[in-house]
Amino acid sequence: MLTIRRSNERGAGDHGWLKSKHTFSFAGYQDPHHMRFRSLRVMNEDWIAPGQGFGTHPHNDMEIVTYVLEGALEHRDSMGNGEVLRPGEFQRMSAGTGITHSEFNPSAEESVHLYQIWLHPEAKGITPSYEQKGFPDELLRNRLQLVASRQPEQGSLLIHQDACIYLSRLDANRELKHTLAEDRHAWLQVLRGEVAVNGETLSAGDAAALSDAPDLSIQAISSAEIMLFDLA
Repeated sequence: MLTIRRSNERGAGDHGWLKSKHTFSFAGYQDPHHMRFRSLRVMNEDWIAPGQGFGTHPHNDMEIVTYVLEGALEHRDSMGNGEVLRPGEFQRMSAGTGITHSEFNPSAEESVHLYQIWLHPEAKGITPSYEQKGFPDELLRNRLQLVASRQPEQGSLLIHQDACIYLSRLDANRELKHTLAEDRHAWLQVLRGEVAVNGETLSAGDAAALSDAPDLSIQAISSAEIMLFDLA
């Protein structure tokens, strides 16, 4: 079964310095029909104004993956990491027993546009850890590149959950196929452009959830960027 989550149906937050779209219930947006999908708990699309950001705040027992589309995001945490995340780069933070961190747009002129994704870990109380990595365009072009998984392969980031995250940049009219193993589920998030997923047209910000069907077909209507989650 394919279920569509349209961009304009997402929850919205506008705090002046921060504009957000919430696929699942988050902060002041609460919708009992959209709480999570399998282990996927948060799918937030954020725009942070120049010189603004999130002050130091805590997390625990959550796998947090951040992907920057435009601009830059400066990260500092209680593990001693201080990095700047740039377009096309991923950050993975396993909060585990507890961390604090801050996220800040260091630019005086340019907003930062990003996705922040939270997954429930498969076990509580793991040791906190951090990774940051970019993937060259040639690995992403018209193919599904594994970017995060429980068993780090193809240079992917480590996440403590039975999930695989793929990224792809598609040229117009190119098609990808993904087959789900038994008892697996897929979530496809369109980051840019327009694609057809099993015949349903999706635009930037739209998503599709697939369960009880093995095959996923993704055809680019325009040039597009997508993120695919293969979940237990």
